[in-house]
Amino acid sequence: MTILVTGATGNIGRLVVDHLLKEGATDIRALTTNPKKAALPSGVEVAVGYIRKPETLQAALEGVEKMYLAPAPETVTEVVTMAGKAGVRLIVDVSGEPDQHWGEVNNAVEESGVPFTHLWPGEFMENATIWTQAIREQGIVHDAYASSANAMICMDDIAAIAARLLVEDGHAGKAYPLTGPETLTRAEKVRQIGVALGRDIPYVEISPEAATAQLEPDMGEFAQWYVEGMRMLAEHPQPVSPAFAEVMGRPGTTFAEWVAANTAEFS
Repeated sequence: MTILVTGATGNIGRLVVDHLLKEGATDIRALTTNPKKAALPSGVEVAVGYIRKPETLQAALEGVEKMYLAPAPETVTEVVTMAGKAGVRLIVDVSGEPDQHWGEVNNAVEESGVPFTHLWPGEFMENATIWTQAIREQGIVHDAYASSANAMICMDDIAAIAARLLVEDGHAGKAYPLTGPETLTRAEKVRQIGVALGRDIPYVEISPEAATAQLEPDMGEFAQWYVEGMRMLAEHPQPVSPAFAEVMGRPGTTFAEWVAANTAEFS
């Protein structure tokens, strides 16, 4: 059974390859644009291609039974149509609810007619690195909506459940909302980063307008959208989803655990 991992050298896709190996998968094909720099484990077949360039995928899809689909809204319709014609029998995608961020990926997969399992992750713990420069240079975080609260999930957990769904039967047609195991405010996340670094890091609340201006150099037009999301989560904190623990039989990584493993990002 050949499993194709798209975006196999991306943030999540590379981890999916590792977790498939841990799950005992033996016929893994990794899609990458640069095989020489891929540094993929031995025994993993490397295919050259890019899901944002569907014309490069024909050979990579040959003989594939299941595939992990990284989110690429721009070309997803063409990619999943090709997958269906190639005989792919299951797509495990990272997407979002139909009317939410990455919802177009969810919708295109369903419209393709290929059996699917959707993963709908919330905010990644890795997004906390937006505070890296402030913590390193100032030792203080200026940001909006200190009480904004959600249940972040780390990319490694997303990859772990994706791999499990690719090797385990019984999940076709299902959608799994993914969160971490606890809902934390933004101020609490910064406090936990300080604990991991062994020092106090104050969270100073600023206006939404100031926060947007602060994020615009890196996020561009998405800065306002991101800050609006903070406001909504201050009013309606995100609850924890049980999906990860139910599928994996273990709790997800806590934010404190993730920070402890990634202190170099902040120090």
